[in-house]
Amino acid sequence: MATIYSATEPDEGPEDLPGREVDLDKIERGVRLILEGVGEDTGRAGLQRTPRRVAEMYAELTAGMREDAREHVRALPGDKHDEMVIVKDISFASLCEHHLAPFVGKCHVAYIPKAGRIVGLSKLARLVETFARRLQVQERLTSEIADTLFDGLKPVGVMVVMEAEHTCMTIRGVKKPGAITITSAIRGGFRKDSRTRAEAMALIREKE
Repeated sequence: MATIYSATEPDEGPEDLPGREVDLDKIERGVRLILEGVGEDTGRAGLQRTPRRVAEMYAELTAGMREDAREHVRALPGDKHDEMVIVKDISFASLCEHHLAPFVGKCHVAYIPKAGRIVGLSKLARLVETFARRLQVQERLTSEIADTLFDGLKPVGVMVVMEAEHTCMTIRGVKKPGAITITSAIRGGFRKDSRTRAEAMALIREKE
């Protein structure tokens, strides 16, 4: 029997983190150049604070570059649960590294504990958030979440499914609103046992 949760809120060492402290002044200068490049007047009232606001926004949207994702994968002591756990509908927003355009969607995380090693439910949402708040491609984002959970918790198996709409293809380029990209990463027992994998997918797709 699987335990299913629907999300309502959202061991890599510090030396391995992909980012460093944000230089807001440098971002601000860059945004001002972009505004000038598209022909805007950076001195007009509506744009005077825009470069700083954008700098602060990018600091927020890339906060995961300065966080240790493995901090969120620590087993709770003294538990004996060994059935499948699914947290689905974890909302996330990330930035495509190719165009710095947002992609947003839902993440579903399933794992089968081993030796009673489970993790706090909110930690799974925080794990997703940490990796999403980086410059990403969806394929890598999906694998990073699965690998970190699999390596840190050492469960029987892990499956991560992500569904997202990418503004780099909905508002520019091919301009196809509503197109959804689905990616999955499967580790351990989920990869080996098609029945267990099918059970997890059915539960993820199940409507309330």
